[in-house]
Amino acid sequence: MPAPPYVPVLPTRPHAAAAYRGLTRAVQRAVVPLWTLAPHPGMLPGPLAGRIAKEAADAARAQPRTPGWLDAPFVDDAEAAVLAGTLGPEWWEGRFLRPVTGPGRPDAQQSLALTVARLYETPLAVRFRLLGGWNDVAVARTDEVAALLGRLPEGHPADLVLDLGAVPPDRPDAGKEALRALDALLPLASWNTVTVVAGGFPDPPDDFREGVRYEAPRSDWDTWHEIRHADRPYLSRLRYGDYGIHPASYVAQPPMSGSGGPPWGILRYTTARSYHFAKVPYGRQYDDANREAAGSLTGLADFRGAAASAGEAWLCDRARGVETPGNHSTWNRAGNIQHMAFVVRSLSR
Repeated sequence: MPAPPYVPVLPTRPHAAAAYRGLTRAVQRAVVPLWTLAPHPGMLPGPLAGRIAKEAADAARAQPRTPGWLDAPFVDDAEAAVLAGTLGPEWWEGRFLRPVTGPGRPDAQQSLALTVARLYETPLAVRFRLLGGWNDVAVARTDEVAALLGRLPEGHPADLVLDLGAVPPDRPDAGKEALRALDALLPLASWNTVTVVAGGFPDPPDDFREGVRYEAPRSDWDTWHEIRHADRPYLSRLRYGDYGIHPASYVAQPPMSGSGGPPWGILRYTTARSYHFAKVPYGRQYDDANREAAGSLTGLADFRGAAASAGEAWLCDRARGVETPGNHSTWNRAGNIQHMAFVVRSLSR
């Protein structure tokens, strides 16, 4: 059976888990989430352990039947020690989540991932973050990847995730950077799978205001096609990944408290060439503005109708005033369902 083609980087937060569960079974089978634990700098060990346990359990419950990955790429030494104590090898038994590590990580995080991979004979995912150009630092990290692989038994399966982070229009060389990295990393192992992750929705503009629908180019999608059309023998093996409906920086941000966050949110919609988004105020008293924002998206020429996914269905209901205005969790869930379903459909063509 061919490997699922799409790898969304999803935060271990309730709205992302709800979005994955909201996909049809057919779309779920074509998706391998890379669940990413957020950092919690300064949190005391006891509360931190509880938070890690909850977030990891949420990800595990979201996909009880199909494999995915669980990563903690932003932990420092102190957080990594708590992580290793909370998600020890016994935690992974019987779950469909696989371990991830990468160069530059704290030793406790690397050792945990390696131990789990060896103990359960499951593939180890190596996440190589290339957020800038192919330079001396990136070359050194390639040597670190080789050292990590050397700590696995001979022939142990490993997955490669090349993470480009944000790919805005002012990063035109992202495709060339990715190819240089792949040229260096692919000879290091007989990789089980190879995924290139890039981009996601951009941050809203500085003058973001209500009553206006904004559009941004899908430069990350253009980067993917640039990579796929290069002259390399390994291109047919590559899988596509992105950061869903949030900027690449979102998963690296500590979660806000229940009272945190702006008094407004964003409705998002993905089409073949563009990201569309509209500002929505928070609260039932803003029902009219909320419906108008939803209507600005359902009125797009490329809108695919309520039958396309639960995300489109929610937007249609909201535009007609059937659904309540919702909140940040509702908007994020609907947007990610729509985006993931659309990407799977696009990749199947």
